[in-house]
Amino acid sequence: MAKLAPSDLAQVLSKLPKQENENIIVGYEHSDDAGVFRLNEDVALVQTLDFFTPIADEPELYGRIAAINSLNDVYAMGGKPLTALSIVCYPQKGDWDVLGEILHGGHQAMSEEGVAILGGHSVDDQEMKFGYSVTGTVDPKQVISNMGAKSGDVLVLTKPIGTGVISTAIKFEKASEESKEAALAAMTTSAKTASEIMQRVGANSCTDVTGFGLMGHAFEMAKASKVTLQISSDKVPLLPDVLELIGQKMLTRGDRNNREYVGDTVFIDPNVSAATQSALFDPQTAGGLLISLGAEEAEILTGEIESAKIIGEVIEYRDQLIEVS
Repeated sequence: MAKLAPSDLAQVLSKLPKQENENIIVGYEHSDDAGVFRLNEDVALVQTLDFFTPIADEPELYGRIAAINSLNDVYAMGGKPLTALSIVCYPQKGDWDVLGEILHGGHQAMSEEGVAILGGHSVDDQEMKFGYSVTGTVDPKQVISNMGAKSGDVLVLTKPIGTGVISTAIKFEKASEESKEAALAAMTTSAKTASEIMQRVGANSCTDVTGFGLMGHAFEMAKASKVTLQISSDKVPLLPDVLELIGQKMLTRGDRNNREYVGDTVFIDPNVSAATQSALFDPQTAGGLLISLGAEEAEILTGEIESAKIIGEVIEYRDQLIEVS
């Protein structure tokens, strides 16, 4: 099942009446990773929800990836996840042992992160879907949203991209064992450590790179922060074989949808290859964090997380929200 096109969904949300509640710290207006609601001066709730069709052949891996994907939304806000509710869409006449393995994989991932699963909801559906609603907490004064990127910051991406391309290649039996293992390793790596480090060093802004791809989520950060993000395409880390697989047309519908979403707000240097451009728009599952922070702080973060790379910088807004070279 494909996601709704982000451009269509944005139009729907823009027509909703504005919510008048002084305790809403982060709502849906800026397309952030999770909502944040103040309970008192010291505690706010962080809430998110995500579910999707199978991303891995192995049921337990699918469950684990679904859990990590949802947890990372809370980590992206600087929050601590506490509880989760599972969302299950599964055929009534399906193999219940398979569902048990999916739930077990998700349960293991949640337990490893110290998150309690309190229950959930299931429906009969011919197309399998699975995920979680996660609730956490954060200090209202230390929320990290996609609205805080500042001119002079550098941009850090904590994981390589290309999971959408590789997942498509796996379905068509075109993916090498190396690329498959690398993609699964990326999708099952929690953002907890990266979140803790970015909070310690003092990040200004963060977003979780998932279904809208690097370009889509960078667009949301730039728009919310009223700045321009300059991204060096040759510095963006890629999973193994991604460009080669794109050359074999191993693309998802998200490539087109994400291009439509950012529209003409992005300038891409003509020297950037078509394959590289597709990688930048590729929808991710349980992707890395895109973090905007000072240069010295970025050196600390990239020094402690091997997969994290500096991919660009933030400047004052000029003409386009994103410039790719």
